[in-house]
Amino acid sequence: MAKGITKRADDYAQWYIDIVLKADMADYSPVKGCMVIKPNGYGIWERIQQHLDRMFKETGHVNAYFPVFIPESFLKKEAEHVKGFAPECAVVTHGGGKLLEEPLVIRPTSETIIWSTYKNWISSYRDLPILINQWANVCRWEMRTRLFLRTTEFLWQEGHTAHATHEEAEEETVRMVHVYRRFAEEYMAMPVVVGRKTEQEKFAGAEHTYCIEALMQDGKALQAGTSHHLGQNFAKAFDVKFQDRDKELKYVYATSWGVSTRLIGGIVMTHSDDNGLVIPPRLAPLPVVFVPIWKSDAERDVVCEKAREITRDWDPLFYRIDDRDQYKPGYKFNDWELKGVPIRVEIGPRDVQNNTVVAVRRDTGEKQALSMDGLREHLTRLLDDIQNNLFARAEQRTRDNTHTVDDYEEYKARIDQGGFFRVFLDHANPEVEAKLQEDTRSTVRCIPFDAPDEEGPCMITGKLCKGRVIAAQAY
Repeated sequence: MAKGITKRADDYAQWYIDIVLKADMADYSPVKGCMVIKPNGYGIWERIQQHLDRMFKETGHVNAYFPVFIPESFLKKEAEHVKGFAPECAVVTHGGGKLLEEPLVIRPTSETIIWSTYKNWISSYRDLPILINQWANVCRWEMRTRLFLRTTEFLWQEGHTAHATHEEAEEETVRMVHVYRRFAEEYMAMPVVVGRKTEQEKFAGAEHTYCIEALMQDGKALQAGTSHHLGQNFAKAFDVKFQDRDKELKYVYATSWGVSTRLIGGIVMTHSDDNGLVIPPRLAPLPVVFVPIWKSDAERDVVCEKAREITRDWDPLFYRIDDRDQYKPGYKFNDWELKGVPIRVEIGPRDVQNNTVVAVRRDTGEKQALSMDGLREHLTRLLDDIQNNLFARAEQRTRDNTHTVDDYEEYKARIDQGGFFRVFLDHANPEVEAKLQEDTRSTVRCIPFDAPDEEGPCMITGKLCKGRVIAAQAY
Protein backbone atom coordinates (compact mmCIF):
# COMPACT_ATOMS: atom_id res chain seq x y z
CA MET A 1 0.00 0.00 0.00
CA ALA A 2 1.30 3.47 -0.90
CA LYS A 3 2.13 5.82 1.94
CA GLY A 4 -0.74 8.13 2.83
CA ILE A 5 -3.43 6.18 0.95
CA THR A 6 -6.25 4.67 2.97
CA LYS A 7 -7.09 1.08 2.12
CA ARG A 8 -10.23 0.59 0.06
CA ALA A 9 -11.48 -1.99 2.52
CA ASP A 10 -11.13 0.44 5.44
CA ASP A 11 -12.74 3.56 4.01
CA TYR A 12 -13.55 3.62 0.30
CA ALA A 13 -14.60 7.28 0.25
CA GLN A 14 -11.35 8.41 1.88
CA TRP A 15 -9.36 6.06 -0.38
CA TYR A 16 -10.84 7.83 -3.40
CA ILE A 17 -9.93 11.30 -2.12
CA ASP A 18 -6.43 10.10 -1.17
CA ILE A 19 -5.89 8.77 -4.70
CA VAL A 20 -7.00 12.01 -6.35
CA LEU A 21 -4.81 14.16 -4.10
CA LYS A 22 -1.72 11.93 -3.81
CA ALA A 23 -1.65 11.16 -7.54
CA ASP A 24 -1.56 14.90 -8.26
CA MET A 25 -4.85 14.86 -10.15
CA ALA A 26 -6.61 17.75 -8.42
CA ASP A 27 -6.60 20.04 -5.42
CA TYR A 28 -9.19 21.99 -3.50
CA SER A 29 -10.00 25.53 -4.57
CA PRO A 30 -10.37 28.58 -2.30
CA VAL A 31 -13.97 28.62 -3.55
CA LYS A 32 -15.94 25.99 -1.67
CA GLY A 33 -17.13 23.16 -3.90
CA CYS A 34 -14.74 23.97 -6.75
CA MET A 35 -11.46 22.27 -7.65
CA VAL A 36 -8.14 22.91 -9.30
CA ILE A 37 -7.42 20.25 -11.92
CA LYS A 38 -3.69 19.55 -11.90
CA PRO A 39 -1.71 18.40 -14.95
CA ASN A 40 -1.97 14.67 -14.15
CA GLY A 41 -5.77 14.99 -13.99
CA TYR A 42 -6.13 17.45 -16.84
CA GLY A 43 -3.97 15.25 -19.05
CA ILE A 44 -6.59 12.52 -18.74
CA TRP A 45 -9.32 15.03 -19.62
CA GLU A 46 -7.34 16.06 -22.70
CA ARG A 47 -7.18 12.42 -23.81
CA ILE A 48 -10.92 12.05 -23.20
CA GLN A 49 -11.53 15.16 -25.29
CA GLN A 50 -9.24 13.95 -28.06
CA HIS A 51 -10.98 10.63 -28.55
CA LEU A 52 -14.56 11.75 -27.96
CA ASP A 53 -14.13 14.78 -30.22
CA ARG A 54 -13.02 12.50 -33.03
CA MET A 55 -15.99 10.19 -32.41
CA PHE A 56 -18.39 13.14 -32.51
CA LYS A 57 -16.94 14.41 -35.78
CA GLU A 58 -17.08 10.92 -37.28
CA THR A 59 -20.85 11.03 -36.66
CA GLY A 60 -21.20 14.39 -38.43
CA HIS A 61 -21.02 16.83 -35.51
CA VAL A 62 -19.08 20.09 -35.41
CA ASN A 63 -17.94 22.25 -32.49
CA ALA A 64 -19.14 25.71 -31.56
CA TYR A 65 -19.22 27.83 -28.42
CA PHE A 66 -22.07 29.67 -26.69
CA PRO A 67 -21.99 32.23 -23.85
CA VAL A 68 -21.60 31.25 -20.21
CA PHE A 69 -24.19 33.88 -19.20
CA ILE A 70 -27.88 33.16 -19.78
CA PRO A 71 -30.68 35.74 -19.26
CA GLU A 72 -32.75 34.59 -16.31
CA SER A 73 -35.92 34.91 -18.37
CA PHE A 74 -34.67 32.23 -20.78
CA LEU A 75 -34.66 29.57 -18.09
CA LYS A 76 -38.24 30.44 -17.19
CA LYS A 77 -39.50 29.76 -20.71
CA GLU A 78 -39.48 25.96 -20.25
CA ALA A 79 -41.36 25.10 -17.05
CA GLU A 80 -39.88 21.66 -16.31
CA HIS A 81 -36.40 22.90 -17.11
CA VAL A 82 -36.47 25.84 -14.71
CA LYS A 83 -38.09 23.70 -12.01
CA GLY A 84 -35.29 21.14 -12.34
CA PHE A 85 -32.38 23.59 -12.34
CA ALA A 86 -33.51 26.61 -10.28
CA PRO A 87 -32.11 25.31 -6.96
CA GLU A 88 -28.67 24.79 -8.55
CA CYS A 89 -28.34 28.12 -10.37
CA ALA A 90 -25.73 30.77 -9.63
CA VAL A 91 -27.15 34.20 -10.53
CA VAL A 92 -25.23 37.38 -11.39
CA THR A 93 -27.11 40.52 -10.34
CA HIS A 94 -24.38 43.17 -10.71
CA GLY A 95 -21.89 43.96 -13.47
CA GLY A 96 -19.50 46.88 -13.87
CA GLY A 97 -20.50 48.10 -10.43
CA LYS A 98 -24.15 48.48 -11.43
CA LEU A 99 -27.35 46.51 -10.88
CA LEU A 100 -28.15 44.59 -14.08
CA GLU A 101 -31.48 45.22 -15.79
CA GLU A 102 -31.99 41.47 -15.87
CA PRO A 103 -30.12 38.94 -13.74
CA LEU A 104 -27.85 36.53 -15.61
CA VAL A 105 -27.58 32.84 -14.79
CA ILE A 106 -24.18 31.17 -15.07
CA ARG A 107 -25.02 28.23 -17.30
CA PRO A 108 -25.99 25.01 -15.54
CA THR A 109 -26.60 23.64 -19.07
CA SER A 110 -27.10 25.40 -22.40
CA GLU A 111 -30.43 24.33 -23.92
CA THR A 112 -32.04 27.73 -23.43
CA ILE A 113 -29.25 29.96 -24.78
CA ILE A 114 -28.69 27.61 -27.71
CA TRP A 115 -32.35 27.36 -28.69
CA SER A 116 -32.74 31.12 -28.53
CA THR A 117 -29.89 31.20 -31.08
CA TYR A 118 -31.25 28.37 -33.23
CA LYS A 119 -34.38 30.47 -33.77
CA ASN A 120 -32.21 32.79 -35.88
CA TRP A 121 -30.58 29.94 -37.79
CA ILE A 122 -33.58 27.81 -38.73
CA SER A 123 -36.37 28.76 -41.13
CA SER A 124 -36.55 25.85 -43.62
CA TYR A 125 -36.12 22.08 -43.70
CA ARG A 126 -32.99 22.85 -45.71
CA ASP A 127 -31.41 24.23 -42.52
CA LEU A 128 -31.79 20.88 -40.75
CA PRO A 129 -30.30 18.94 -39.13
CA ILE A 130 -28.02 21.07 -36.98
CA LEU A 131 -25.44 18.89 -35.26
CA ILE A 132 -23.41 20.96 -32.81
CA ASN A 133 -21.28 20.14 -29.79
CA GLN A 134 -19.49 22.46 -27.41
CA TRP A 135 -16.69 21.87 -24.90
CA ALA A 136 -17.35 24.16 -21.95
CA ASN A 137 -17.59 24.64 -18.21
CA VAL A 138 -20.86 24.80 -16.27
CA CYS A 139 -21.89 25.81 -12.78
CA ARG A 140 -24.35 23.96 -10.51
CA TRP A 141 -24.55 25.02 -6.90
CA GLU A 142 -24.06 21.61 -5.33
CA MET A 143 -24.48 21.20 -1.57
CA ARG A 144 -22.34 18.07 -1.21
CA THR A 145 -19.27 17.97 -3.42
CA ARG A 146 -16.51 15.47 -4.14
CA LEU A 147 -13.52 16.00 -6.43
CA PHE A 148 -14.39 15.15 -10.05
CA LEU A 149 -17.63 13.36 -9.13
CA ARG A 150 -19.67 16.38 -8.10
CA THR A 151 -18.34 19.93 -8.01
CA THR A 152 -19.90 23.38 -8.26
CA GLU A 153 -18.01 24.12 -11.48
CA PHE A 154 -17.01 21.33 -13.84
CA LEU A 155 -15.87 20.74 -17.40
CA TRP A 156 -17.97 18.86 -19.92
CA GLN A 157 -19.15 18.58 -23.47
CA GLU A 158 -22.77 19.13 -24.45
CA GLY A 159 -24.21 18.25 -27.82
CA HIS A 160 -27.31 20.11 -29.03
CA THR A 161 -28.97 19.01 -32.25
CA ALA A 162 -32.03 20.08 -34.20
CA HIS A 163 -34.12 17.81 -36.46
CA ALA A 164 -37.13 17.90 -38.73
CA THR A 165 -38.84 14.80 -37.34
CA HIS A 166 -39.34 12.92 -34.11
CA GLU A 167 -37.79 9.84 -35.70
CA GLU A 168 -34.60 11.66 -36.69
CA ALA A 169 -34.23 13.08 -33.18
CA GLU A 170 -34.79 9.65 -31.66
CA GLU A 171 -32.18 8.12 -33.95
CA GLU A 172 -29.71 10.80 -32.85
CA THR A 173 -30.47 10.29 -29.16
CA VAL A 174 -29.87 6.55 -29.40
CA ARG A 175 -26.78 6.98 -31.61
CA MET A 176 -25.09 9.23 -29.07
CA VAL A 177 -25.75 7.07 -26.02
CA HIS A 178 -24.08 4.24 -27.93
CA VAL A 179 -21.14 6.52 -28.75
CA TYR A 180 -20.78 6.98 -24.99
CA ARG A 181 -21.08 3.24 -24.42
CA ARG A 182 -18.35 2.54 -26.96
CA PHE A 183 -16.08 5.21 -25.49
CA ALA A 184 -16.58 3.96 -21.93
CA GLU A 185 -15.83 0.36 -22.85
CA GLU A 186 -13.13 0.80 -25.50
CA TYR A 187 -11.21 3.70 -23.96
CA MET A 188 -12.08 3.85 -20.27
CA ALA A 189 -12.11 0.01 -20.05
CA MET A 190 -15.29 0.51 -18.03
CA PRO A 191 -18.24 -1.80 -18.78
CA VAL A 192 -21.63 -0.08 -18.70
CA VAL A 193 -25.33 -0.84 -18.81
CA VAL A 194 -27.21 1.15 -21.47
CA GLY A 195 -30.84 2.01 -20.84
CA ARG A 196 -33.62 4.50 -20.43
CA LYS A 197 -34.21 6.62 -17.35
CA THR A 198 -37.58 6.47 -15.62
CA GLU A 199 -39.92 9.46 -15.76
CA GLN A 200 -38.78 10.52 -12.30
CA GLU A 201 -35.08 10.31 -13.19
CA LYS A 202 -35.11 11.84 -16.69
CA PHE A 203 -33.55 15.21 -17.56
CA ALA A 204 -35.63 18.27 -16.71
CA GLY A 205 -37.42 19.28 -19.92
CA ALA A 206 -36.85 16.04 -21.83
CA GLU A 207 -39.38 13.61 -23.30
CA HIS A 208 -37.07 10.83 -22.22
CA THR A 209 -33.44 10.25 -21.30
CA TYR A 210 -31.02 7.43 -22.15
CA CYS A 211 -27.92 6.77 -20.06
CA ILE A 212 -24.90 4.61 -19.42
CA GLU A 213 -24.44 3.29 -15.87
CA ALA A 214 -21.23 1.78 -14.51
CA LEU A 215 -20.54 -0.15 -11.31
CA MET A 216 -17.68 1.05 -9.15
CA GLN A 217 -15.47 -1.16 -6.97
CA ASP A 218 -17.52 -0.39 -3.85
CA GLY A 219 -20.70 -1.61 -5.55
CA LYS A 220 -22.24 1.81 -6.16
CA ALA A 221 -23.47 2.95 -9.56
CA LEU A 222 -22.07 5.91 -11.46
CA GLN A 223 -24.13 7.65 -14.13
CA ALA A 224 -21.41 8.20 -16.72
CA GLY A 225 -23.28 9.80 -19.62
CA THR A 226 -26.76 10.86 -20.72
CA SER A 227 -28.55 11.49 -24.00
CA HIS A 228 -31.88 13.33 -24.02
CA HIS A 229 -34.72 13.38 -26.54
CA LEU A 230 -36.16 16.85 -25.92
CA GLY A 231 -39.06 16.54 -28.35
CA GLN A 232 -40.41 19.97 -29.32
CA ASN A 233 -40.34 21.40 -25.79
CA PHE A 234 -37.53 23.89 -26.31
CA ALA A 235 -38.58 24.69 -29.87
CA LYS A 236 -42.01 25.67 -28.57
CA ALA A 237 -40.52 27.64 -25.67
CA PHE A 238 -38.40 29.70 -28.09
CA ASP A 239 -40.77 29.54 -31.08
CA VAL A 240 -38.31 27.73 -33.37
CA LYS A 241 -40.26 26.70 -36.48
CA PHE A 242 -39.31 25.64 -39.98
CA GLN A 243 -41.14 25.38 -43.28
CA ASP A 244 -41.23 21.71 -44.21
CA ARG A 245 -41.31 20.20 -47.69
CA ASP A 246 -45.11 20.25 -47.56
CA LYS A 247 -45.00 24.07 -47.02
CA GLU A 248 -46.34 23.66 -43.47
CA LEU A 249 -44.74 25.49 -40.53
CA LYS A 250 -43.61 23.00 -37.88
CA TYR A 251 -41.73 23.02 -34.61
CA VAL A 252 -38.23 21.57 -34.62
CA TYR A 253 -37.28 18.44 -32.64
CA ALA A 254 -34.28 18.59 -30.32
CA THR A 255 -31.71 16.42 -28.56
CA SER A 256 -28.96 17.11 -26.07
CA TRP A 257 -26.28 14.83 -24.67
CA GLY A 258 -23.23 15.14 -22.46
CA VAL A 259 -20.42 13.72 -20.36
CA SER A 260 -18.17 15.54 -17.92
CA THR A 261 -14.99 15.37 -15.85
CA ARG A 262 -17.00 12.93 -13.71
CA LEU A 263 -15.56 10.33 -16.12
CA ILE A 264 -12.16 10.87 -14.49
CA GLY A 265 -13.67 9.92 -11.14
CA GLY A 266 -15.11 6.85 -12.85
CA ILE A 267 -11.65 5.82 -14.06
CA VAL A 268 -10.25 6.17 -10.55
CA MET A 269 -13.01 4.11 -8.93
CA THR A 270 -13.11 1.43 -11.62
CA HIS A 271 -9.42 0.58 -11.86
CA SER A 272 -7.25 2.02 -9.08
CA ASP A 273 -5.87 0.05 -6.13
CA ASP A 274 -4.32 0.61 -2.72
CA ASN A 275 -1.00 1.56 -4.36
CA GLY A 276 -2.51 4.48 -6.25
CA LEU A 277 -4.02 5.46 -9.57
CA VAL A 278 -4.43 3.02 -12.47
CA ILE A 279 -5.07 4.63 -15.88
CA PRO A 280 -6.24 2.68 -18.95
CA PRO A 281 -3.43 3.05 -21.53
CA ARG A 282 -5.65 4.62 -24.19
CA LEU A 283 -6.36 7.55 -21.86
CA ALA A 284 -2.97 7.79 -20.17
CA PRO A 285 -1.28 11.18 -20.63
CA LEU A 286 2.02 9.30 -20.26
CA PRO A 287 1.87 5.64 -21.38
CA VAL A 288 5.52 4.70 -20.66
CA VAL A 289 8.18 6.01 -18.29
CA PHE A 290 11.84 4.95 -18.38
CA VAL A 291 13.62 4.84 -15.03
CA PRO A 292 17.40 4.60 -15.52
CA ILE A 293 19.27 2.93 -12.64
CA TRP A 294 22.86 3.86 -11.79
CA LYS A 295 25.35 3.94 -8.92
CA SER A 296 27.98 6.22 -10.40
CA ASP A 297 28.21 9.14 -12.79
CA ALA A 298 29.74 6.87 -15.41
CA GLU A 299 26.84 4.40 -15.15
CA ARG A 300 24.40 7.29 -15.29
CA ASP A 301 25.85 8.45 -18.59
CA VAL A 302 25.69 4.94 -20.06
CA VAL A 303 22.10 4.07 -19.09
CA CYS A 304 20.66 7.51 -19.86
CA GLU A 305 22.37 7.63 -23.24
CA LYS A 306 21.04 4.15 -24.05
CA ALA A 307 17.50 5.22 -23.08
CA ARG A 308 17.81 8.26 -25.34
CA GLU A 309 19.19 6.10 -28.15
CA ILE A 310 16.28 3.62 -27.89
CA THR A 311 13.67 6.38 -27.97
CA ARG A 312 15.33 8.69 -30.51
CA ASP A 313 12.58 8.29 -33.13
CA TRP A 314 9.66 7.76 -30.74
CA ASP A 315 6.67 10.03 -30.33
CA PRO A 316 7.64 12.29 -27.39
CA LEU A 317 4.10 12.00 -26.02
CA PHE A 318 4.50 8.22 -25.72
CA TYR A 319 7.28 8.17 -23.14
CA ARG A 320 9.42 10.07 -20.65
CA ILE A 321 12.92 9.39 -19.34
CA ASP A 322 13.06 10.08 -15.60
CA ASP A 323 16.70 11.06 -15.20
CA ARG A 324 16.18 13.21 -12.09
CA ASP A 325 19.32 13.20 -9.92
CA GLN A 326 17.64 14.16 -6.67
CA TYR A 327 15.58 10.96 -6.29
CA LYS A 328 16.60 7.34 -5.93
CA PRO A 329 15.10 4.63 -8.19
CA GLY A 330 12.86 3.29 -5.42
CA TYR A 331 11.24 6.70 -4.96
CA LYS A 332 10.69 7.00 -8.70
CA PHE A 333 9.14 3.52 -8.90
CA ASN A 334 6.64 4.43 -6.19
CA ASP A 335 5.96 7.87 -7.66
CA TRP A 336 5.07 6.59 -11.12
CA GLU A 337 3.07 3.69 -9.68
CA LEU A 338 1.08 6.16 -7.56
CA LYS A 339 0.42 8.33 -10.64
CA GLY A 340 -0.86 5.39 -12.67
CA VAL A 341 1.59 5.25 -15.59
CA PRO A 342 0.70 1.98 -17.38
CA ILE A 343 4.27 0.75 -17.99
CA ARG A 344 7.51 1.47 -16.13
CA VAL A 345 10.69 0.52 -17.99
CA GLU A 346 13.74 -0.10 -15.81
CA ILE A 347 17.16 0.07 -17.42
CA GLY A 348 20.47 -0.45 -15.62
CA PRO A 349 24.09 -1.12 -16.63
CA ARG A 350 23.55 -4.89 -16.81
CA ASP A 351 20.47 -4.37 -18.99
CA VAL A 352 22.55 -2.29 -21.39
CA GLN A 353 25.08 -5.14 -21.64
CA ASN A 354 22.31 -7.70 -22.25
CA ASN A 355 20.42 -5.49 -24.73
CA THR A 356 17.29 -5.84 -22.59
CA VAL A 357 15.08 -3.79 -20.31
CA VAL A 358 12.63 -4.75 -17.56
CA ALA A 359 9.01 -3.68 -18.20
CA VAL A 360 6.68 -3.45 -15.19
CA ARG A 361 2.90 -3.47 -15.71
CA ARG A 362 0.88 -1.11 -13.53
CA ASP A 363 -2.25 -3.26 -13.64
CA THR A 364 -0.69 -6.48 -12.29
CA GLY A 365 2.80 -5.48 -11.11
CA GLU A 366 4.20 -8.22 -13.35
CA LYS A 367 7.78 -7.76 -14.53
CA GLN A 368 9.17 -9.08 -17.79
CA ALA A 369 12.44 -8.74 -19.67
CA LEU A 370 12.11 -7.30 -23.16
CA SER A 371 14.67 -6.97 -25.91
CA MET A 372 15.70 -3.44 -26.81
CA ASP A 373 15.27 -4.45 -30.44
CA GLY A 374 11.74 -3.56 -31.50
CA LEU A 375 10.99 -2.29 -27.99
CA ARG A 376 8.38 0.21 -29.15
CA GLU A 377 6.35 -2.59 -30.76
CA HIS A 378 6.73 -4.79 -27.64
CA LEU A 379 5.47 -1.99 -25.41
CA THR A 380 2.56 -1.18 -27.72
CA ARG A 381 1.38 -4.79 -27.58
CA LEU A 382 1.81 -4.79 -23.81
CA LEU A 383 -0.28 -1.60 -23.52
CA ASP A 384 -3.04 -3.26 -25.54
CA ASP A 385 -2.91 -6.26 -23.22
CA ILE A 386 -3.18 -3.99 -20.16
CA GLN A 387 -6.16 -2.18 -21.71
CA ASN A 388 -7.92 -5.48 -22.41
CA ASN A 389 -7.11 -6.88 -18.98
CA LEU A 390 -8.51 -3.82 -17.20
CA PHE A 391 -11.78 -4.13 -19.11
CA ALA A 392 -12.02 -7.89 -18.55
CA ARG A 393 -11.37 -7.43 -14.85
CA ALA A 394 -14.03 -4.72 -14.50
CA GLU A 395 -16.49 -6.69 -16.63
CA GLN A 396 -16.08 -9.77 -14.45
CA ARG A 397 -16.57 -7.68 -11.32
CA THR A 398 -19.77 -6.22 -12.76
CA ARG A 399 -21.09 -9.68 -13.62
CA ASP A 400 -20.22 -10.99 -10.16
CA ASN A 401 -22.07 -8.10 -8.53
CA THR A 402 -25.23 -8.10 -10.64
CA HIS A 403 -28.04 -9.82 -8.78
CA THR A 404 -31.61 -10.83 -9.61
CA VAL A 405 -33.96 -10.27 -6.66
CA ASP A 406 -37.76 -10.57 -6.43
CA ASP A 407 -38.44 -10.11 -2.71
CA TYR A 408 -38.35 -6.57 -1.26
CA GLU A 409 -37.16 -7.71 2.15
CA GLU A 410 -34.26 -9.53 0.52
CA TYR A 411 -33.50 -6.43 -1.53
CA LYS A 412 -33.44 -4.24 1.57
CA ALA A 413 -31.16 -6.71 3.33
CA ARG A 414 -28.67 -6.85 0.45
CA ILE A 415 -28.64 -3.38 -1.11
CA ASP A 416 -26.08 -1.91 1.32
CA GLN A 417 -23.61 -4.59 0.19
CA GLY A 418 -23.62 -2.92 -3.22
CA GLY A 419 -24.17 -4.08 -6.77
CA PHE A 420 -26.64 -3.82 -9.62
CA PHE A 421 -30.00 -5.39 -8.78
CA ARG A 422 -32.34 -6.63 -11.49
CA VAL A 423 -35.82 -6.19 -10.06
CA PHE A 424 -39.45 -5.82 -11.07
CA LEU A 425 -40.63 -2.35 -10.06
CA ASP A 426 -43.67 -0.26 -10.91
CA HIS A 427 -41.51 2.70 -11.95
CA ALA A 428 -44.46 4.44 -13.62
CA ASN A 429 -45.71 5.18 -10.09
CA PRO A 430 -43.63 8.01 -8.57
CA GLU A 431 -44.66 6.94 -5.06
CA VAL A 432 -42.98 3.56 -5.60
CA GLU A 433 -39.67 5.15 -6.58
CA ALA A 434 -39.93 7.57 -3.66
CA LYS A 435 -40.46 4.68 -1.25
CA LEU A 436 -37.54 2.76 -2.74
CA GLN A 437 -35.24 5.74 -2.20
CA GLU A 438 -36.55 6.47 1.30
CA ASP A 439 -36.26 2.85 2.46
CA THR A 440 -32.95 1.92 0.86
CA ARG A 441 -31.14 5.07 -0.40
CA SER A 442 -31.21 3.40 -3.82
CA THR A 443 -32.81 4.44 -7.12
CA VAL A 444 -33.75 2.97 -10.47
CA ARG A 445 -30.62 3.54 -12.51
CA CYS A 446 -32.17 2.59 -15.85
CA ILE A 447 -34.51 0.35 -17.80
CA PRO A 448 -31.84 -1.60 -19.72
CA PHE A 449 -32.01 -1.91 -23.49
CA ASP A 450 -31.08 -5.59 -23.33
CA ALA A 451 -33.58 -6.57 -20.64
CA PRO A 452 -35.16 -9.98 -21.39
CA ASP A 453 -38.86 -10.00 -22.29
CA GLU A 454 -40.30 -11.14 -18.96
CA GLU A 455 -43.07 -10.26 -16.53
CA GLY A 456 -43.32 -10.32 -12.77
CA PRO A 457 -44.84 -8.61 -9.74
CA CYS A 458 -43.43 -5.28 -8.52
CA MET A 459 -41.40 -6.14 -5.44
CA ILE A 460 -43.08 -3.27 -3.53
CA THR A 461 -46.72 -3.21 -4.72
CA GLY A 462 -47.18 -6.60 -6.36
CA LYS A 463 -48.47 -4.98 -9.56
CA LEU A 464 -47.55 -6.96 -12.71
CA CYS A 465 -44.58 -5.34 -14.50
CA LYS A 466 -43.03 -5.96 -17.90
CA GLY A 467 -39.26 -6.20 -17.82
CA ARG A 468 -36.84 -5.74 -14.97
CA VAL A 469 -35.06 -2.48 -14.12
CA ILE A 470 -31.57 -1.95 -12.74
CA ALA A 471 -31.61 -0.52 -9.20
CA ALA A 472 -28.61 0.44 -7.10
CA GLN A 473 -27.21 2.95 -4.66
CA ALA A 474 -25.35 5.58 -6.62
CA TYR A 475 -22.96 8.51 -6.58
